[in-house]
Amino acid sequence: MELAIDTASEVASLALTERGELRAELSWRCRRNHTVELLPALDRLLAQAGATKEDLEAVFVCLGPGGYTGLRAGVATAQGLAYALGIAALGVGRLELDAYPHRGCGRPVVPVHRAGRGALAWAAYSAGEDDDLRQLLAPRISSAEALAREAPAGALFCGEVDEELACLLREATGAQAVLGAAGRRRAAYLGELGYRRLTRHGGVPPASLRPLYLREPAVGPSSNSMI
Repeated sequence: MELAIDTASEVASLALTERGELRAELSWRCRRNHTVELLPALDRLLAQAGATKEDLEAVFVCLGPGGYTGLRAGVATAQGLAYALGIAALGVGRLELDAYPHRGCGRPVVPVHRAGRGALAWAAYSAGEDDDLRQLLAPRISSAEALAREAPAGALFCGEVDEELACLLREATGAQAVLGAAGRRRAAYLGELGYRRLTRHGGVPPASLRPLYLREPAVGPSSNSMI
């Protein structure tokens, strides 16, 4: 059994998978309480599935970009479980996870979300070999105007996109295809993609798991700036 941890946003998500197939999932609005709420939520999810931590064989974690507090909590929990249980570990980026369910759409996929200070975090992908994703443009932070200049033509925009952001993207890029908040089940996608990647390439040392920082976090213990 594999555990997937996604704490990149205020909607935290955990999933248990069996060879990449979803067994149980829990999502909740966490705001800035990831450090306090994550382990109790994991205990509830394991109880729901009739499992224990000792049943875990791998742990996958979303590396961001996202809120500083949430990313720290998720990565530290994944590292601790991997070390304590002696299991495989693997990290996947948030934007790749947002693009993953749309990999068969036949056009470039541009996942995007707000990154604070009026900026957007985004990347671009296309379907590669074995229906996997191929990165066209690496994760970055920019203005909507820069996104409009740099995004591939005819792209499908997706991610945690509210109506205001969808309108902004349409105006800035002329895009006809903008999807809404598809990222609320990222832990299930993380379990599926993580297992595929684990079977092909193996895990990584837990110490090598690092949050993806697109911007240095603001100084201060209460900071939850997008990074």
